Amino acid sequence: MADIVGQPGVDIVTKMLKGYIQKYQIHFVICNGENAYRGKGMSNEILKQLRGVGVDVITGGNHIWDNYKFHDTLKKDPAILRPMNYPKGTYGTGYGIFDLPNGLGKIGVLNLQGRTFMYAIDCPFRTADWVIEKMSQETKYIIVDIHAEATAEKIALAMHLDGRASAVMGSHSHVQTSDERILKNGTGYCTDVGMTGPYDSVIGMVAKPAIERFVYQTPRKYECATDDVHLCAMVIKLDAETGKTVFLERIFFPEFEKSTMG
Repeated sequence: MADIVGQPGVDIVTKMLKGYIQKYQIHFVICNGENAYRGKGMSNEILKQLRGVGVDVITGGNHIWDNYKFHDTLKKDPAILRPMNYPKGTYGTGYGIFDLPNGLGKIGVLNLQGRTFMYAIDCPFRTADWVIEKMSQETKYIIVDIHAEATAEKIALAMHLDGRASAVMGSHSHVQTSDERILKNGTGYCTDVGMTGPYDSVIGMVAKPAIERFVYQTPRKYECATDDVHLCAMVIKLDAETGKTVFLERIFFPEFEKSTMG
C-alpha cells in the first residue's frame, strides 16, 4: 500500500485492510506511511492503528522525519524504515529482514529514495547493489520501495534490479500509474502504487493553498484534505522457489466516476 495520507487515509486502511488480507490470503503487508500524520510524517498512535489491522512494515521517504515526536520510534523500531541511501550516520534503518507466518521463511524490505528533482543524497542504484547482495544471503523474497519523483529513475532502477529483487514498487508522486508488469527476469514493477487518502485535493492537501503556491510562487500553509477518500495498493504473489513475481493486481477503491451520461 502506497502513501497513506492523513487520518482519512489511515481510516480507510483500518476499515478495509483486513478484508483485503482475507480475500487475497495475504501473508505480509507493507505500506508507505511518511505522510500518515496530518499529511507529513508518522505518529505512534497511527502506527498502533495500522499495526492493529495487519500492517507489518512501514516504509518512508523525505517526510518520514517531519513529526519530531516520532523520532525515538524511528530510531528504535526495526519495522519502521527510512530510505537507505541517506548519508551514513542518519538515524533509522533502511532495510529489514522479517519473518513470514506459517513457516514460509523470511522476507526482505528495502526502502530507497531517488535523487532526480530531490535531495542530492547517496546513489540509490549503488546502495541497492550492496544491500540486496547482503539481503539475498538470508532470503529470496526482496521488496523494494523506491520513493522518487522522476518516473525514468524508478523504471531505470527496476530494470537495474530485474531478477535480483522480487518486486520494485514506486511511491512519492501520490498518483497511481497503470504500468504494473513483470519484467523479463521476473521482477514485479509499478512506477507508483498511488495515494491512499483524500482525492478532493492536490495530492492530499487542501486545494486552495496548494493552488495559491503555484499562482503566487510564495509559501502557503498546507492542510491535509478530508474528502473523496480512496485506497491504493498492489497485490503481489511470489514464487516459493525463485522469489520472483508471478502475479500482480493493482487496487484502486472506490473507482472514480468516469461518466455523467445516462
